[in-house]
Amino acid sequence: MSRSAYKGPYVDEKLMQKIEGKKGDSTPTIRTWARASMIAPEMVGFTFGVHNGKTHTDVFVTEDMVGHRLGEFAPTKKFIRHGGKMQKDIDARKKESEIAAAKASKTSGK
Repeated sequence: MSRSAYKGPYVDEKLMQKIEGKKGDSTPTIRTWARASMIAPEMVGFTFGVHNGKTHTDVFVTEDMVGHRLGEFAPTKKFIRHGGKMQKDIDARKKESEIAAAKASKTSGK
């Protein structure tokens, strides 16, 4: 559900104080835990270290990101493939068949 229009966008005050009067190119990464903070036009060009629950992920703000939240660009979960040993065997067989197909097409091409 979106935020009420009369309230205006939520931008963390401490975050705005940190970037106030500075240029994005010359400042180091600004670390923040405010994932819910909306990206304002004043933030373009800055690099923010957005906390993902474990570490800070560097997010360089561009004009396309204005209006989105900082947390959208710092994923909190890491996708781990399912399958284990069986999946490794399937991948190995698939790779072998691709190599064999490439060799076959190479020899038939000459």
